[in-house]
Amino acid sequence: MALAIFDLDNTLLAGDSDYLWGRFLAEHGLVDGEAYERANERFYQAYKEGSLDIFEFLRFSLRPLAEHPVEELEEWRRDFMEEKIEPILLPAAHALLDRHRERGDTLVIITATNRFVTRPIADRLGVHELIATDPEFREGRYTGEVAGIPCFQEGKVKRLEQWLAEHGGDLAGSWFYSDSHNDLPLLERVEHPVAVDPDPTLEAEARKRGWPLITLRDGR
Repeated sequence: MALAIFDLDNTLLAGDSDYLWGRFLAEHGLVDGEAYERANERFYQAYKEGSLDIFEFLRFSLRPLAEHPVEELEEWRRDFMEEKIEPILLPAAHALLDRHRERGDTLVIITATNRFVTRPIADRLGVHELIATDPEFREGRYTGEVAGIPCFQEGKVKRLEQWLAEHGGDLAGSWFYSDSHNDLPLLERVEHPVAVDPDPTLEAEARKRGWPLITLRDGR
């Protein structure tokens, strides 16, 4: 069976879960609101421009995980799912996932956003296999550091290669759906790259290479 690989933010979701988690923390006074909002916005713009320093961003985004007990974080995350994620779920994304399920493909979500934020989103979408940036966890708490290779740009390719080595299989017949030019390294590796509501850079590249362009946001 073939792999059907999906980016998460702005692909299966009509928004960016990493950015929205930061907004949620700031809006609820769980971090220094104004300063955190400014930094969150700066990193998000750098991501869209393709200039993000992933390690600098992860030091910023994982710090709140290290500053609070896991039980408290999980309570906040439940509220975050209801407040920020449910409104940006896309019916067309569910339909696309279902089409690949019916074909017998193996569904995988691959995302730069950390696993703490994205595991319940993948579960909500019914996708068991999740490759995400892993926050380091020791002695019952998050440390604020990243474990292993961040799942970003070329790192997505490396993390997928690790996953394939652990699970068996290859990229024969594989699909990858993404909105972002940051995912070009992986889009170039699969047999069926698809640009989903792409940013301008990816749209131009997809048109040049003859890749399909689709939208999952019809009716929104």
